[in-house]
Amino acid sequence: MIEAGQFLDAAKRQGIDFFTGVPCSFLTPLMNAAISDAQTRYVGATSEGEAVAIAAGAWLAGRDTAVMCQNSGLGNAVNPITSLNHPFAIPTLMIVTWRGAPGLTDEPQHELMGRITQPMLDLIGARRLDFPENAADVESCLAQAARLMRETGQPVALVQPKGAVAAAPLEEPGLEKRAPSQIADFDAAAAAARRIDTLQALLRLLPEGAGVIATTGHTGRELFTLGDEARNLYCVGSMGGASAIGLGAALNSGREIVVLDGDGAALMKLGNMATIGAQAPENLTHIVLDNGCHLSTGGQATVSPNVDFAQVAAACGYRFAARTAGLDGAAAAFQAALAVPGPRLLHVRVSTDPVEGLGRPTVAPREVARRFRAYLGEQTS
Repeated sequence: MIEAGQFLDAAKRQGIDFFTGVPCSFLTPLMNAAISDAQTRYVGATSEGEAVAIAAGAWLAGRDTAVMCQNSGLGNAVNPITSLNHPFAIPTLMIVTWRGAPGLTDEPQHELMGRITQPMLDLIGARRLDFPENAADVESCLAQAARLMRETGQPVALVQPKGAVAAAPLEEPGLEKRAPSQIADFDAAAAAARRIDTLQALLRLLPEGAGVIATTGHTGRELFTLGDEARNLYCVGSMGGASAIGLGAALNSGREIVVLDGDGAALMKLGNMATIGAQAPENLTHIVLDNGCHLSTGGQATVSPNVDFAQVAAACGYRFAARTAGLDGAAAAFQAALAVPGPRLLHVRVSTDPVEGLGRPTVAPREVARRFRAYLGEQTS
């Protein structure tokens, strides 16, 4: 058994000081230590997949990160690990508990995952190390993990068995309770414009030095078509993760971060909005471009006609929320949003009119990630 502080101190010596995750009883000591330590940042996520995306955003903003989760939640994290961390070569330390380990009496829902935790980690390309059993092993374990992350650009996982870490106290400040923001209407009844034309209008108003994160599908492809820039991150996978990536980046960068989301993607990870509202980064603008369908896969309808994203954002604690449509309305709403502290959300209705001959990003995801990281790391005035 080790002390939580021993693990945390060794992690910090390797530069790992940004933690995110979803609780597990096995994780309680480490999670308590990360939350309570003044030298680390911990962000509680609503899902394991969200935590992986938050950590990716933090890495893009220059932090070394760790994701903590129960092995039953590993399945939730498979999508971003395989379609975000893998193609973009974004490393993170993963501390995965071993519920349902062979020979351990546990709840029935952990039986199968207990048998397949290690093979699953191997299958999704995460390098795996033994969790340190005593104080003498902690430093070398974390040093090896950090080295592997630097060399491979991929997650490295430690599978934590029951009772591996001694109990640790929790010192956690309460969240600020804010009244729901007022929802603004910027010509929301206007005719919807094409998404690419809306993007072009918004990009003209982009604050100097801002970073732009575009969700997967046509949104990222249209952003690339309008002009490839180091400031752009095109999410070629990890559907639903763009806003969580934006949160991780915004919390660790002095630049304005603008997330270009879609209705289908936002609905897939609606819990992201609760985390964004709770963490309340003032430099984050979340734009949901809502065409009511999954256009890149054939136009299948989403349920967005019954969802008021601005109202959801207001209820989650965003400081600014607006509904809008049309080029003039979208531009006016964006200008109004940028005039106040974030987080801000714009629910922008766009049409389903396609862009003929739409291309795809020609820059490899690994290069996109590294130039975006370098861009966010540049000195801002």
